[in-house]
Amino acid sequence: MDFCGEGMSMGFYVRTSLKAGPFRFTLSSAGFGVSAGVPGFRVGMGPRGNYVRMGAGTISYRTTLPRPAAHQAIPQPHLPPAPPGPGITMHDVTGAAIQNLVATDASDIVRQLQAAARRWPLWPFALAVFVLIGLTIGGWGLLIILISAPAVIWLAFRDRAARSVVVMYDVNDEAAQRFAHIVQAITALQNARRLWHIAAAGAVTTTYQYKVNSGASKLLQRHPAALTLTGPRCLVTNVAVPTLTAGRRSVHFLPDRVLLQEGKHFADIPYQHLHVTTSTTRFIETGPLPADGHVVDSTWRYVNVKGGPDRRFKNNAQLPVLLYGRLVLQSTTGLNLVWDASQHPPIAAVGRALRLAAAAQAPGIRP
Repeated sequence: MDFCGEGMSMGFYVRTSLKAGPFRFTLSSAGFGVSAGVPGFRVGMGPRGNYVRMGAGTISYRTTLPRPAAHQAIPQPHLPPAPPGPGITMHDVTGAAIQNLVATDASDIVRQLQAAARRWPLWPFALAVFVLIGLTIGGWGLLIILISAPAVIWLAFRDRAARSVVVMYDVNDEAAQRFAHIVQAITALQNARRLWHIAAAGAVTTTYQYKVNSGASKLLQRHPAALTLTGPRCLVTNVAVPTLTAGRRSVHFLPDRVLLQEGKHFADIPYQHLHVTTSTTRFIETGPLPADGHVVDSTWRYVNVKGGPDRRFKNNAQLPVLLYGRLVLQSTTGLNLVWDASQHPPIAAVGRALRLAAAAQAPGIRP
């Protein structure tokens, strides 16, 4: 791949060449182009018209056809995932499902991604048919399988292209700086040893619940989360795509929008409609501590009303209380996603970068 020098200096990768199956997409100062072929033979169209290139690039032909048209600290700690105690009801805190976030007039990129994700690949069926034929006709079967291999490979490339949505971004000026801050902040957050997605919460409301849950004010159900710089598999783009993933739900940060994915369902939210908050939260750890965790206090597995150990319980272990960073993403359409990280400063940096993008919605970005 080729990389644009300006894109590298901005802190995110701006590729000038992309591949989707047998197709190659290029972006240059002259414009946008697309081509397809194999080594030694390639056809395509670009800013200077349609062309056919043969050999090692020394023989080429271009037509003369016209161009194609266009921080608040939580005073009471939370207890980690555990079966809810007596009378504690856990409530889902992940907000509306992705399907419910899609507007009636969904954006073009969402429609294309939905269609691409739902396409079935054809090459496995073709491979199964050729293998079955080869096995049933006896001695010539191996020859049939070998002859059909190029067709199956071509069909696999075709499937990859059909299940891909290509988006080439021209990112510049202040918009590029804002997106670079998001990429850099997400990259820095990868240094945190632990990242969790909060799925459900239940309030501790009685004295008994308080005593048997280490003095916590709330029980949380959390799952390990991941950070990457790659977007959805069906999205082919020329920039890094910072992504927060938890289970089947992912949040992808593009230069001009926030893309949400849950399985084969997609939705998008403009940055100006995204409400971002960060804070610190006190958390009672009952398992292994993250290497970069900051212990700020301790409590007991079973406590009395004054917060000391409850002497009625044997083997009443002392538990550490750690200070974590919390990122909350919300929208008026029902989005409500919460992440905790073992480090607070990188969470705060991500929040600042997203709020900066929300405050000034990328006027210099042209997808």
